[in-house]
Amino acid sequence: MAQQFEFDLFTIGAGSGGIAGSRRAASYGGRVGICENSRVGGTCVIRGCIPKKLLVHGAHVAEEIEEAAGFGWTIPVPTFSWPDLIAAKNREIDRLNAIYLQMLDGAGVELLEGRGRMVGPHAVQVGDRIVTAQRILIATGSRPVLPPIPGIEHAITSEEALNLPALPKRLVIVGGGYIAVEFAGIFQALGGKVTLVIRGDAVLKGFDHDVRSHLTQEMVRSGMTILAGAAVDRIERAGTDIRAHLHNSVKVLEADHILYAVGRIPNTGGLGLRDVGVELGPLDAVAVDEWSRTNVDGIYAVGDVTNRKNLTPVAIAEARAFAETAFNDNPTRFDPSRAPTAVFSMPPVATVGLSETESRQRGHAIDVYHNCFRPLKHTLSGSNRRVMMKLVVDRASDMVLGCHMVGADAAEIMQGLAIALECGATKTQFDRTVGIHPSSAEEFVTMREPSQAPPDKHFRANV
Repeated sequence: MAQQFEFDLFTIGAGSGGIAGSRRAASYGGRVGICENSRVGGTCVIRGCIPKKLLVHGAHVAEEIEEAAGFGWTIPVPTFSWPDLIAAKNREIDRLNAIYLQMLDGAGVELLEGRGRMVGPHAVQVGDRIVTAQRILIATGSRPVLPPIPGIEHAITSEEALNLPALPKRLVIVGGGYIAVEFAGIFQALGGKVTLVIRGDAVLKGFDHDVRSHLTQEMVRSGMTILAGAAVDRIERAGTDIRAHLHNSVKVLEADHILYAVGRIPNTGGLGLRDVGVELGPLDAVAVDEWSRTNVDGIYAVGDVTNRKNLTPVAIAEARAFAETAFNDNPTRFDPSRAPTAVFSMPPVATVGLSETESRQRGHAIDVYHNCFRPLKHTLSGSNRRVMMKLVVDRASDMVLGCHMVGADAAEIMQGLAIALECGATKTQFDRTVGIHPSSAEEFVTMREPSQAPPDKHFRANV
């Protein structure tokens, strides 16, 4: 006799991936439950992408005010209220949280409040209740990591940075990835003095070298201090100041806050996964195959908890592919290789496809098209900000392998180029496309001659 389950699917974690998979499964008639020990919406909606992007929008106003005189505007001395911005951001997060709750309810997904823990291959305990399900989806996301150095208790992470009671006048940020450069741009534009401490010679390790070089230069141009090849040995509190002591250096950095943004780790602790035989990989990420299946029949995982490509739209796509396969008899695998991504730094970065270095490593003989220019807007504003655009093209097939941009509206422009790459566009097709004039975006279809720049050049920030 077949075992009877309370749910067809029970999801642990109500973030972007968990909600997407649960709603899609319910739409196909599945009996679905989900649990969450925090606010519904997960990292992206509550303490990540959305609130951070709202702060980025607020910070960009400072740039517009700075450039307004060049367009004939006389603006009295402006004032900025950090508490007002945070309050407005919080109201929007409350609104989105309510919408996500309504979406679950409207889809017929039962929400259990509390932390889920697996107590069997088909059983999850939430508080005092144990539920059973034919399939279980792990979608618990990730959390910031703090290194075990003396005084680390005095540091904050991105989660605290989103809710500081006052705008820091001096901020030290340790790290050079997405989160570090985004917060650096926010606080620098809003009037803080930001020092970025990075181990390498440029920000955004793993991105195309021209992207890294250009963004690093633009951040320095904005007045930010970037300490390259540096690391923090210990942190201490000195009255109202926080001090960071650098490795092999007499340099001591004093700040109102020290923000660590050196990576995130999967939220698998306390879930009971090993107890039911689920294999965990490096950083205790849930090990899955291309169908998001774990090694235990009936248990799946999507999103940051698997530590594959940790982007919100990727988590959603993985979850929907799972639901299509498991609940709609439509076997679906998600290929993240052409997933576009954006970094909402100041200026922003967006990219899709392969970098120049990745293309060479994969054996492609390539042509590289590269342009760096001052946008039309800045001819009146007087700003010296510059935009960088780059195409990487396979010489044999003419197929565009990668598109990269640093500059205003990069994410908006790259979304369209991602469609082109998904369709297998060639450089000839880019060249045949009529540009929208005058715009920065048209440069992607007007770069005719390959660049002669040497490969893998880097910009080194001054220590």
